[in-house]
Amino acid sequence: MADSLLAAQLFTLHPMKFGGIVLRGYGPVRDRLLDLMTAQLAKQGPVLRMPINVDTEQLLGGLDLTETLSRGRAVLRPGLLARAAGGVVIVSMAERIAPDIAAHLAQAMDHREVAVILLDDGIEVDEAPPAVLRERAAFHCDLTAVRTLDFELDGQEAPWRPARAPSKHQRQALAATAAALGIHSMRPVLMAEQSARASAALAEAGMVRTEDFETAIRLVLAPRATRRPEVAEPAPPPPAEPDQPGEDSGQSEEQRQQDVSLDDLLIEAAAASIPQHILDGIDRGTLRSAGGRTGSSGQKEKSSKRGRPLGSKPGIPGDGRKLALIDTLRAAAPWQGARRAGSGSKQTLHIRKSDLRIRHYEQRRESLTIFAVDASGSSALSRLAEAKGAVELMLAQAHVKRSQVALIAFRQSGSEILLPPTRSLTRARRALGALPGGGGTPLAAGLLEALMMADASSKRGQTPTIAILTDGKANVTLAGDADRSTAMREVSEVSKRVAATGHQSIVIDISPRPREEAAQLASELGGRYLALPRAGSAAMVDAIESVGEGARA
Repeated sequence: MADSLLAAQLFTLHPMKFGGIVLRGYGPVRDRLLDLMTAQLAKQGPVLRMPINVDTEQLLGGLDLTETLSRGRAVLRPGLLARAAGGVVIVSMAERIAPDIAAHLAQAMDHREVAVILLDDGIEVDEAPPAVLRERAAFHCDLTAVRTLDFELDGQEAPWRPARAPSKHQRQALAATAAALGIHSMRPVLMAEQSARASAALAEAGMVRTEDFETAIRLVLAPRATRRPEVAEPAPPPPAEPDQPGEDSGQSEEQRQQDVSLDDLLIEAAAASIPQHILDGIDRGTLRSAGGRTGSSGQKEKSSKRGRPLGSKPGIPGDGRKLALIDTLRAAAPWQGARRAGSGSKQTLHIRKSDLRIRHYEQRRESLTIFAVDASGSSALSRLAEAKGAVELMLAQAHVKRSQVALIAFRQSGSEILLPPTRSLTRARRALGALPGGGGTPLAAGLLEALMMADASSKRGQTPTIAILTDGKANVTLAGDADRSTAMREVSEVSKRVAATGHQSIVIDISPRPREEAAQLASELGGRYLALPRAGSAAMVDAIESVGEGARA
């Protein structure tokens, strides 16, 4: 909590220099910190809260409809960014902000017109504000584990007098630390330098000290880490030389500090200050330098009936298209004077066909993950158990991510749908209670069943992803005969049919040793190959969701 308070203090002292601050963790702790920050920031300039449903016109300004209609000429109205100029914008539920709104905010931050406080209410690690805003916000504070409300924000109102600029060597060490953490943008490095100078200024130091750099690393760089830094092993001390008469054998503290590389000191500090949830993400491989994942929801598509509002566009209402009345009036308002004069009519309002605007929306297609599991042979029980665990993990988030899951098992002479597409966890557990196993491997039959299910889901407007758990070897044909060569040829033919449809797919090879047949199957499917000889359910879900991202790209 001490680092979060220090970050909040530095931001409130000079918000424009630091661009923004991310406060993650919904609850009374964040509310209290936000109240304290708002009270300090209000002394410097306007502090406005941006609604979650703000549109471009509300943000940038536009036509004042009432004044335009009453005066007969265009009257402009300032937007939220103009009213907040020189101050701070508080963005609620920043993880849900639309990309176009985020881009306008980022541009205002680049020009130092506003600073932002991003309130991150995300629950999952991959739910985060847009990367363009996080990149420009110096401080990322995670308050989810903080339980105390017994804290205050230092109300120091000292003028901004940063310490002397760091030396070239110090800047190089800071950049090397950022690179060691997997940070490749220069913005965080520059922000870390500003934070170090501000920290030194708070301590009334004339120059930046090593502890100021360590503070800047904790506040700015460590929360952005995408990999663990490699800490150099300390070199063995040189053999001691015999003391000469009349010489002081004791080395001064200053000499000892000079012997230690500043790069190594800062990298060690960085390694020790990476937050635990960041380390967990690094170990799982779920962190990305360009922003968070969006889960397993399907592709975006335009709609005229439902979804997230995207504003309006010219068009004729009807056939499910709704009239955008206010936008229609805005389009017609500037022409009222000319139209009255041209028509000689005293009609209050003149509307033309070209003025009509209709609403349009964007909605995510529901996603469907189809597990096709090789239930043949001695390892069938372990494969089916892992698939069952992955199904239950995905269904636990089904309502949040608009996703369904299905399970197909292939064994003996054919395939069987054990679980039709569903998002019901109770139904899944009941259907998966007793899973069959053993027998031959009709891989082509399993692929064909998955293909038919994926085609059907696409026609229903879903985005399917096929996950195949197998070693890639087939020995049973589509006709149910034991013929290895024919079975492998049929697998190749069905795989090419799957690839032609464009369905996303992944082959998870969980045999004790990765097999060439499974890799070849993934290649023919046009999908991803992943060798997981000890695949856990969580690792399997991560791999499948990463493939689902390709469908949305």
